[in-house]
Amino acid sequence: MIQPADRLHTVNEYYFSRKGKEIAALNAQGMDIISLAIGSPDMPPSKETIDTLCRETCKADAHGYQPTTGIPELRRAMAGFYRRWYGVELNPDTEIQPLIGSKEGILHVTLAFVNPGEGVLVPNPGYPTYTSLSKLLGARIVNYDLLENNGWQPDFDQLEDMDLSGIKLMWTNYPNMPTGGRARKETYERLVRFAQEHSIVVVNDNPYSFILNEGEKLSILNISGAKDCCIEFNSMSKSHNMPGWRVGMLATNSTFISWILKVKSNIDSGTFRAMQLAAAKAYDNTAEWHAMANMETYAGRRAMAQEIMEALHCDYDPEQTGMFLWGRIPDTYRDAEELTELILHRARVFITPGFIFGTNGNRYIRISLCAKDDRFREAVARIQALNL
Repeated sequence: MIQPADRLHTVNEYYFSRKGKEIAALNAQGMDIISLAIGSPDMPPSKETIDTLCRETCKADAHGYQPTTGIPELRRAMAGFYRRWYGVELNPDTEIQPLIGSKEGILHVTLAFVNPGEGVLVPNPGYPTYTSLSKLLGARIVNYDLLENNGWQPDFDQLEDMDLSGIKLMWTNYPNMPTGGRARKETYERLVRFAQEHSIVVVNDNPYSFILNEGEKLSILNISGAKDCCIEFNSMSKSHNMPGWRVGMLATNSTFISWILKVKSNIDSGTFRAMQLAAAKAYDNTAEWHAMANMETYAGRRAMAQEIMEALHCDYDPEQTGMFLWGRIPDTYRDAEELTELILHRARVFITPGFIFGTNGNRYIRISLCAKDDRFREAVARIQALNL
């Protein structure tokens, strides 16, 4: 009998893929489920971005294969974005690699740095793909705790007490998803020292800087010496309302870039040229566009998400950032999934249980701000009507 590869036994179908089929079946029965689960921006990119895509797509010479390194116009725009918003200087020719979204970057970086059996430090709670792709590639998962009483920052005393032999990568994500923990310069400084002292590559995933994050935008590459031992991901999905476009980037030193390119160039070809040119244009979006297109809309929705948290008697930090609201459930529930399933089947609202992000998320729920205002108001009304 034909059998799948052994690696498939190490992972399950992605939670949102599996749950999406259940939601589709409920909707087919007329249930009208409101999804407040997935962080997929529902607003469009800037008009200039869309106009550039349409114009460039009509050109006869726009449809051929593109370089895996990305076109120069896009790399220069990415370098300009980092200079303008983060104060980080990057050589567009050697220190930037465009990605077909950050998810593929996780694959390519792991393949470039980690041999089967070697270790990867993964936050708990954290983005599930850090764990699942590492497992598929035969890496050894070593979790480190993120806890509410530490502002969801790494506990460096705990990290120093760990057996770090054979650890090659450390995944971090600030501003943090799912917890909304803020990026802190002192955390980045400690991470760079940790990487230097233990010869570990720290990979910081940084797609949420522009979502309900007022003030200075921080990058781990702001820290002296970071470029020698750190990699930073960034994505246009959240900041520029372009989740379906699949345009992201990573930035680091030229040697790391060359190793990652060895992997990427054997796996995919470059993104459609018109899309790269449109993405380059999107990096010119003004501060006013970011404020009006994202900040104002998400601020109003977060107020409604807070109403839901209060109706469910959940505790939450009103200072968290990003496009989600993360809250701790009451002790009366066995775990978060008990509460989210109750809400799904009685209020017809889909909210994410925190267990999918790791054991430290077992008593938390996450509400996405990516639903139209009228649907959000309806979700609030349905949940308040439960009188829990």
